[in-house]
Parts: sequence; structure tokens; C-alpha cells
Amino acid sequence: MSGGAPRRIFTAALATETNTFAPIVIDRRGFEASLYAPPGQHPATPTLCTAPITVGRRVCAEKGWTLVEGTAAWADPAGLVSRGAYEGLRDEILGQLRAALPVDAVVLGLHGAMVAQGYLDPEGDLLGRIRDIIGPDVLLCAELDPHSHLTAKRVAAADFFVVFKEFPHTDFVERAEDLWRIAVDTLEGRIRPVMSVWDCRMIDVFPTSREPMRGFVNRMIGIEQADPKVLSLSAIHGFMAGDVPEMGTKMIAVTDGDAAYGAALAERLGRELYANRGRHMMPQIDERAAVAQAMAAVKGPVVIADMWDNPGGGTAGDATVILKELLAQGARGVAIGTIWDPVAVQLCFAAGEGAEMPLRFGAKSAPLTGEPCDALVRIVRLAAEAEMRFGESVVPFGPAARIALLTPDGAETGIEVILNTVRAQSYDPSLFTALGIDPLAQALMDQATRAGYSTMLLDTLDDMESARGLYETLGFAEVPPYYYNPIPGAHYLKVDLGAPGTRW
Repeated sequence: MSGGAPRRIFTAALATETNTFAPIVIDRRGFEASLYAPPGQHPATPTLCTAPITVGRRVCAEKGWTLVEGTAAWADPAGLVSRGAYEGLRDEILGQLRAALPVDAVVLGLHGAMVAQGYLDPEGDLLGRIRDIIGPDVLLCAELDPHSHLTAKRVAAADFFVVFKEFPHTDFVERAEDLWRIAVDTLEGRIRPVMSVWDCRMIDVFPTSREPMRGFVNRMIGIEQADPKVLSLSAIHGFMAGDVPEMGTKMIAVTDGDAAYGAALAERLGRELYANRGRHMMPQIDERAAVAQAMAAVKGPVVIADMWDNPGGGTAGDATVILKELLAQGARGVAIGTIWDPVAVQLCFAAGEGAEMPLRFGAKSAPLTGEPCDALVRIVRLAAEAEMRFGESVVPFGPAARIALLTPDGAETGIEVILNTVRAQSYDPSLFTALGIDPLAQALMDQATRAGYSTMLLDTLDDMESARGLYETLGFAEVPPYYYNPIPGAHYLKVDLGAPGTRW
């Protein structure tokens, strides 16, 4: 692989995270609901595991190389992928690769924790088939999620992997840039990547926003920057909800042609992870303590996260345990996002915004998700195709309904819930603002109420339609001008603090 000649590179993505204990099977519709992009139709922004495609577009354009795009498919985590869905998408990508030959490299976006009916290691199966097609001398690399299974079959098939370093996964674009940097340097003859792996032989959870994992990630980055032999360092956390033989924590060192150096480095860092086993996971409390602590907080907003009812971990996201505890303790000023219940959403759409109706929702997927919630509700807002942000990505959560829970006699409980149709992890505050809930605005209103104010005034402009819609959901109404605003098209708004409908 020498420099100079334009290159022809194939790229594609196939990704999901499988909780083998979850009852929800992912068929092709699961991919189509989250992301299914045929060749050339991937949007400009990436999903979690498709950044190699969007970064590759930029890199190849700058280099004057040809990028041949295959299918990109991502499904929100759930249970097993159906055999038909996996084999169909796999064969689709393999057929596109065959049609693209000859190629100088294959650069993939994978997750690494997929399990399908009849396949304990779908990514190993895919990578092995790709290697058979392209032969031993063509570069094959992929970006992985750290919550993946680094099997021997994958390591044998690929030249190298680059893995997200951060958990939560805020760096998937940066790691795709690393992947392409190494690929370009390899194709232009400047380096020869060699991958070394060390098995830590443990299962743990490694959030990188707290110690000791924060320092560990910083040390990996420091070594990459300081040591010219080291091209990339990655920690495979493993995905504990994936019950497969090679699940667990592993270290990857990608070096420039020095396998022994990489093996020693991977072992040293892996032993450091092992020495801190059991110290990485964040502290956890039960729902009673969580709600009590939140209600006692002097300042807000306060976030309660049910980490075990997380669609990002393959569960349904329809548990009512936290909601029931909030009701039991009389919490007010609460917004819950989301509870997955497509049937309840349909019923809300049929009734329409502003309607009051009895509604049963939640806790349908499994016995440990609590009991369904039966409540009189007011339908506050409906969204035909709701979306939230995740970094540069847009994450759909489908038709959605914002409902306010009422007492049997129709009084406000101070609790609102977002019901969604497409299962999705709660990535970003835009989950709430998409349905007109702004925790910051609500916190300011609450602070003003506590300070003794009875009204709040603000002004906005003609072109700020989304903002005016948000203010309307908070109870603001247009009033005559209360001061001179020199900007044409000003709107003047007022809300009576403490009035019904001004708190969620």
C-alpha cells in the first residue's frame, strides 16, 4: 500500500445492541423505525454507529478518493435480532461489496453486541464473510461501541478496531475520525497497524464521567498523543446483558507494526482495569430514596434515571415503578420521558389535544416493569414525528403524546408524562422540548413563585414560533405591549404563576 494513487473504499453500517434477556425481537421493521438508509441515502448527520460513513464522505472528498456507500442500518437495542432480519441486511451489504470490487479498503460502522437467532456472533460472521470476499491484503477496519463482545473471530478478520472511549458515548464522531486517520495513513504507506488484545476476565460497568474511569480514559489519550508507536488504545467494556461466551472486558492496543509492544501495553492497562474491579459503577439507590432525595432538593431541575429501564440497554422503556413512587410521595413539578406505549399514543391521537380521558398506559412488556398506570389524563401536546438530539445525530421516537395526570375530580397532580411509539433512549433534554417541556423555563417559573412573584412577563419575535409554542404550553398568553420594543414583530406574553396548567 503505497501513497499517491486515488483509492476506492467501501463503507457500510449494521448495528444494534442485544439484551439476550429481553423479550422483544428485532425484525427488519425495528431497523427501519430507527435508521435504514440504502446506498447514498444516509443523512448528513450520523447515528451512534454510522459516523464512519459521514466522516468517510468528508475524508474521501478531501483526498479525491472514491467512497462507495453500502446500506446503513441501526435498530434501538432490544432482544434477539430475527434470523431473517440479520441475514437479509448482511447479504444486502455483502452484495453491495461484491458489486463495488475492486476496493482498497472496507471501513465499517458496527456496534459489536448484536446477537441474532442462530448467530451468537453476527459481527464476527459479517467480518469473516467480508474478509473472504476481499482477500487477506485489503484493509478491513471498523468502529465499535465499548459495550460490545470482542470475539476471536472478529479479531482474526479485521486489521484493527477503534472504540468509543466515552460512556456516555459522546465521542463517536471523534473516534470515527481516528478510524479514518489510521486507515488513510495505512493506505498511503506511512504505518502498518497491528492489533493486540488482552482479556481482563471480568464483568463491570465503566462510566467515564467519574473516577476511576475518567482518569483511565485520560491516560489512554495521553499515551496515544505521546507515544508514536501507539496508533489507538481502546477499552472494551463488554455488555453484561448479552449472554454470549466471549462477553467481558478487554483491552485493545493498535500499534505501528510492533505486536509485542502492543501486547505488553494492552496487558498493563488491562491489569489496571482489573485492579479497580468493582469500583467503577456509579452508586445506586432504590426508587423510594431517589424520589425522597429529589423532593428534598433545594434547587432544580433534578434528574432521576432508572438505569435498568433503559431502551439503550435493550429493555422496553415502559416501566412505571418511578412514576408510581412519585405519585405515592405526592411529588409535583415532574416531567417523565419517556414511557413506551404505542397503543396509548394512538388513543391520545384519537382524542386530540386538550381532551380529558381515562387512560391505561405502561408496564406491558415484562413482569418486573411494575403495574399499568390507570389515570384521568389531559392531552397537552401531540407530535406526529417526534425527534431528539444526540450530539450531531437526530434520534426519532415516533408519534408521541404529552399527557398531564389529573386527580379523579380533574385537578392537576403536577406530573406530566411523554408517551412514545418508537423505543428510544432518553439522550438529551430536547426529548422534553420537542413536546413543549422546558425544565430550565419551568425552574425559573418555580423560583419566581418561591420568591413571591405572582406573574411573569416576557417578549419574543415573529420568527420564534417554536419558542412561542413552548411558552404557550407553560401557560403564557399574549397581552398588550407593556414596554417599547424597537424590533418589529415583537410579541408580549404573560403568565399567572401558580395557575392551573403552569406547572408539570
